[in-house]
Amino acid sequence: MSEQSLDQKTHSDPRQVRRVAVASSFGTGIELYDFLIFGLASGLVFPKLFFPQSDPLTGVLLSFLTFGVGFVPRPLGGLVFGHFGDRVSRRLMLVICLVATGICTVGMGLLPTYQTVGPLAPVLLVVLRTLQGFFMGGEQSGAFLMVTEHAPAGSKAFFGAAATAGSPMGSLLGIIAFQITAAATGPAFTDWGWRIPFLASAVLVVIGVYIRVGLEESPVFRELKEEIPDTPKVPLGAVFAKAGPMLLAGILVNLGFNLFVFVIITFTNAYGTQVLRMDRNIFLMAGLFASLGQLIFCFIASRIADRVGLNKVMLGGAIFQVLWAFPYFLLLNTRAPAAVYVAMIVGMCGLAFIFGPMAAYYVSLFDPSHRYSGVALAYNVGAVLGGGLSSFVATALLRQFGSTTPISLYVMLGGILSALGILISLRRVRQHFPMLPRD
Repeated sequence: MSEQSLDQKTHSDPRQVRRVAVASSFGTGIELYDFLIFGLASGLVFPKLFFPQSDPLTGVLLSFLTFGVGFVPRPLGGLVFGHFGDRVSRRLMLVICLVATGICTVGMGLLPTYQTVGPLAPVLLVVLRTLQGFFMGGEQSGAFLMVTEHAPAGSKAFFGAAATAGSPMGSLLGIIAFQITAAATGPAFTDWGWRIPFLASAVLVVIGVYIRVGLEESPVFRELKEEIPDTPKVPLGAVFAKAGPMLLAGILVNLGFNLFVFVIITFTNAYGTQVLRMDRNIFLMAGLFASLGQLIFCFIASRIADRVGLNKVMLGGAIFQVLWAFPYFLLLNTRAPAAVYVAMIVGMCGLAFIFGPMAAYYVSLFDPSHRYSGVALAYNVGAVLGGGLSSFVATALLRQFGSTTPISLYVMLGGILSALGILISLRRVRQHFPMLPRD
């Protein structure tokens, strides 16, 4: 049996597929919950608590830089967990990543502020954020593999959407946690109330570990070890030797997508409250409905991809990003709450056509023997260059030019890069992605 045939012939029974889908969704949901609450705190709370010596916009800039620091170690984490995920166990790596990430998030909720320990406070924040990013490096890429490798041919994009849809689910949980905490603690939110969403991550991690421990190993991974025991001892070497162009394609796709999505879910909150002087609840509620919309559209886009192919659906999502870049900020700048809702909801739903089928897309790029390493490196490098820098770059552009026009051009560039990545991998994905039979 060849490596390429494993994806076509190997899958789990329907009950196990559903369990893996739930576990993958919950795990990636916790990851985005942790990222979302840090992103929201970076725009709304951290400038005053950890960077009080700076003016408001500089404080936001420093907070977003700290937010971006968490992306930097993700490729390294992806390499480490990708290596052992290809050599030892996909499932075990996911459990380790989930527990360690949760510990870092809870630690952030216990940090002293600048007023208490001075400059040590932002240093500790950066250290925990760096460790969190390292362990997150193996989470989403591993979830992509687990659910897609368990799923049957013809439904891989749809079941893979469970891993991607976990992200908007986590965003929903994060926004709800912030809203409830802010309402319950009132003026005390900026003093100690902000800590509650971080500490609540511990409960989510316990539930996630309970679900994941009972999962079976990926059937593709099991068959690979039995049928093709002579797999690469250094999977990363095989990635560069056999799949260099696909690695580049995977980086570009996630870079462009993350660029816009983090402008929406993190930068927009800071821009709306600090620059437009609008009520933060407008952006939190708009973000809530936008995440809910993306959650639904991830499954819709993925079901369409199973029917017509990944390339067409994801390319449509990239084109949408290019077209929506200017209308997005034009709507925000009206300062009308309804326009803010339209901008964010339409933006996140449109991006679901890239993000929904992304798990199946990444699995299609690499052969099973080096897949975890390839997916982890491509996904996380793209996340660093896109999501890790986008809020910082957008804030810097705004400060330099005093206009959102350069930010819109920046978002357009992201869409073009995603489209380029899809075009580079066009033939490989068409050959390796199993669609449902045509009627």
